[in-house]
Amino acid sequence: MWTPNSVPSSIALTGLRFAFYGRVSTEDNQDPEASRNWQISRASALIEPIGGRIVVQFFDIGLSRSLPWKRREQAALLLAALADPGRGFDAVVIGEPQRAFYGNQYGLTMPVFSHYGVGLWVPEVGGAIDADSEAHDLIMSVFGGMSKGERSRVKVRVRSAMASQAKIEGRFLGGRPPYGYELADAGPHPNPAKAADGKRLHRLVPDPIAAPVVQRIFEEYLDGRGLHAISEGLTRDGIPCPSAHDPARNPHRTGIGWPKSAITVILTNPRYTGRQVWNRQRKQEILLDIEDVAAGYESKFKWNEPGSWIWSDNIAHDPLVSVENFEMVQAIRVKRRRNNPAEPVQRMQRPSPRTYLLRGILNCSICGRKMESTFNHDRPHYRCRYASAYAAANQIEHPPAVYVREDMIVPHLDKWLCKIFAPHRIGETIQALADASAHDDRGLLAEACRRDLAAAERKLGQYRALLEAGTDPATIAGWIREVEIEKNAVNARLRDIGGRAIMTYEDISAMVHDLGDMVKNLAQAEPLDKMKIYDRLKLRLEYDPGARVVTVNVKTAGLGLEPNADGVSKAGVRGGT
Repeated sequence: MWTPNSVPSSIALTGLRFAFYGRVSTEDNQDPEASRNWQISRASALIEPIGGRIVVQFFDIGLSRSLPWKRREQAALLLAALADPGRGFDAVVIGEPQRAFYGNQYGLTMPVFSHYGVGLWVPEVGGAIDADSEAHDLIMSVFGGMSKGERSRVKVRVRSAMASQAKIEGRFLGGRPPYGYELADAGPHPNPAKAADGKRLHRLVPDPIAAPVVQRIFEEYLDGRGLHAISEGLTRDGIPCPSAHDPARNPHRTGIGWPKSAITVILTNPRYTGRQVWNRQRKQEILLDIEDVAAGYESKFKWNEPGSWIWSDNIAHDPLVSVENFEMVQAIRVKRRRNNPAEPVQRMQRPSPRTYLLRGILNCSICGRKMESTFNHDRPHYRCRYASAYAAANQIEHPPAVYVREDMIVPHLDKWLCKIFAPHRIGETIQALADASAHDDRGLLAEACRRDLAAAERKLGQYRALLEAGTDPATIAGWIREVEIEKNAVNARLRDIGGRAIMTYEDISAMVHDLGDMVKNLAQAEPLDKMKIYDRLKLRLEYDPGARVVTVNVKTAGLGLEPNADGVSKAGVRGGT
């Protein structure tokens, strides 16, 4: 087999088998299939003169270039395949280095290729990279820097354009409309190219059902009622909360009752004054692990200070409350927080010095909501508090408070994980995941959605050809608009079902290869390490307070694994109420 340190002859190179790697950022801005095709074409043009052929493909869809290879699904599978002597390919070829490497990723990845004797071919160097060549190293480092610079420039341009559009034009910049409003057509897009593709602008108009509810919330708060009293009153009167009012856009919410957080969000949203407000939040990249910088960053939304918000110069849509009343509400909230620090602040979370191993993964089986972590009697607990008004409005029997101790769950959980990922059973577990994938309705739906998107793209290509041939632009624009609406609906379905493809036994085996080692010493693992294992396994737990039973579901590789009811997957617990 050819290695980077050898000097291959033309005979040795003939017939090399290649793995292809590529990436496309988002399905909304680029057609993944078209992007894959041109990247493969560019890679094939590089290797075909020596008789090389692509035998396997690894292509990441919808992942940012800033993610390290180990955190990209397909790139991680490729790295795992390098370690397999029976991998079935001799070298790796990429179509464009800027799509594969970002910043210093090349310097962190190439040593792995060299270690396993797998060559890396790039069009920009005209063939295989020589790991010992300073020139090649410099070229690839430059492309990584260019990739990072390109991403930074795009961010600056987009943010600057959006700021001016919000301030000067008062334009609605996308996203879901705030509760109380709905979207209406505002004419063709000002960009001629986007207008020709059927793109339209939108504006906010009052929702005839929800707008009076928003006005009621402001009026009651100004009359002295608190968040709890307002939320219980709305629930008691049978008024759907925001997630129940628009369930299609809130599939992740239960829609049961009005939470106080929803009241807070409404009271603090300045767009109810009729002005467009942008930059209330920012996406901030935070190191995933400060002790391992190579692990990269994760993006989290952070609230900006009100002074950095961008307000439109003029009224952009019909106001639901006056500016005076909105400012009075903010002043009352500040005063109440001074007198009662316990009143919730808009989506602000106080960091806890304690570690809760099951935070975010333990749900209440009665209402389906996540149980909140709390510390009682020197032990971590999880609770689900449910107002009696919510239970009455939704006709369910739910105790005012449900509690369960963490130490009554974790030992059972660790025992079961060690069992299913034991060396002698890991093959059985992988097979169960593969069977789940083969019969996974969401995987099949995702494949159907991708076929629908490809068909929509073909229609758009035909319509554009007709437009260039002189067909009536108004007619073509109508057809294009219908296809764009269809594409948006399909993309929404794809996002809802996770957009994953059916995975084979080999795919899953590569993904869970190291889980056996991770789980082996689970009982003695440090709390933070144990939380990382739970997150990697995508655990989901459900507590039934009536039977005092916890049911476990594993979502490794994005696939559901319902273990056999052998006393471990459904473990009885004490210490629950």
